Amino acid sequence: MLSLRTDDGQATVELVALLPLVGLLVALLWQALLAGETVWLSGGAARAAARAVAVGADPSAAARGVLPERLERGMRVERESDGAVTLVLRVPAALGAGTIAPVAARAHFEAQR
Repeated sequence: MLSLRTDDGQATVELVALLPLVGLLVALLWQALLAGETVWLSGGAARAAARAVAVGADPSAAARGVLPERLERGMRVERESDGAVTLVLRVPAALGAGTIAPVAARAHFEAQR
């Protein structure tokens, strides 16, 4: 006779119940990594754009030269009156093709003559 108190399959049921949570945690971790990468690269691109302004070159082209293609979409380079450059990038979404938030970085170099 079968007993209703058997534990057969208990681990399988628990694993299946936890898989969506594990998937969500992986997606959140991936999104955090994308955001961190965007912040890191925005600083480098802002410095490249500011150097370009200092020597009289195109700041947008300089910033695009340092960024991967996926971050170039939606990039804004704003020149300020004091010679500084503000670069705004959009953080790409980990799931899907959209973006989730803007990230701004500012850099300034003295004009070179």
